[in-house]
Amino acid sequence: MSGKLSTERPTQPDPKPTKKKPTDWISAHSDKVPFAALIVLLMIVLVMLFVNPSFLSGNNIRALAEQSAVPVVVAVGLTFVILMGGIDLSVAGVMAAASLSSALLLANDRNTLSLGLWVIPASCAVGATLGLLAGLSVSILRVPSFIVTIGTWQIGLGIGLLLFNGKPPRVLDDGVRDLANGAVAGVAGVVWLAVLVVAIGWFIQTRTRFGRYAYVIGGSEETALLSGIAVRKYRTLSFVVAGAASGLAAVMATTRTGVGDVGIGGSLLFTTIAGIVIGGTLLTGGRGGVAHSVVGVIVIVAIANAMVLGGVSSYIQQAVQGVVVLVAATLALWRSRQRLRVVK
Repeated sequence: MSGKLSTERPTQPDPKPTKKKPTDWISAHSDKVPFAALIVLLMIVLVMLFVNPSFLSGNNIRALAEQSAVPVVVAVGLTFVILMGGIDLSVAGVMAAASLSSALLLANDRNTLSLGLWVIPASCAVGATLGLLAGLSVSILRVPSFIVTIGTWQIGLGIGLLLFNGKPPRVLDDGVRDLANGAVAGVAGVVWLAVLVVAIGWFIQTRTRFGRYAYVIGGSEETALLSGIAVRKYRTLSFVVAGAASGLAAVMATTRTGVGDVGIGGSLLFTTIAGIVIGGTLLTGGRGGVAHSVVGVIVIVAIANAMVLGGVSSYIQQAVQGVVVLVAATLALWRSRQRLRVVK
């Protein structure tokens, strides 16, 4: 027998691999695909199959697409502000100013101006200017974004009321109105424009430096600064993009209705913010994206449409939408806390 002691440790059997649950795969890919919002949308469809099958009729689906077009455009712009951890509450004011501006720049019953399709970049410029004002105030003066955008909301509303002058201008440019209301392949022009905006927003988010930096800034502004990212520039740009999107949405809504209206964006703030939350874009920033926000807005519009078809009272509709938003926000925040929890 040898007097030496063996220093080798007995080999331990390999631990059994843990079984992956289907929810693990969904959780791992939820930052790219809005699974939760898609599941909610599927549930709405299944319920309406029994309550009122006309929900899935061709006419109603077209109506849903047209009702979603304007808030989707607004949501695409707001997404970049929220991805960076900010908030923009100025939608109603920006759209008021842009709606009256577009109505007065098209052929109308108040003046002799008639810019035709040039009204689209002009109205986007109105929104972008108000967005620039908000962005500079947030980035340079370091004023909280919710306070700044309440201010720009009132500025835009004031401009709209000044241009309103006691009488809503009627749009007389039938050519531009036909582009918005006319159908191409059975789909209204405003829907095609919304699809184009979504495609551009997705490209910016996934293929540009601005889109990639939005996640970094929203995840940790300190890390972004240490990485040499010009946080002030990109944060300001996010408000400009949001303002331009609201300006475009105002043109779409104005050409649809045929009048300049200071209250044209009054109900859109809830629809867009609620849709962004339901879609899974976190209000704290850093997670989500354009696809999430778009699906979330469609869910909000579909809920409202389904309740109308189901004969639900308008008062109950508002309560139900509020409950849906609260539940979605709670689940989203709980999920984010779960990811950061340390297991000892």
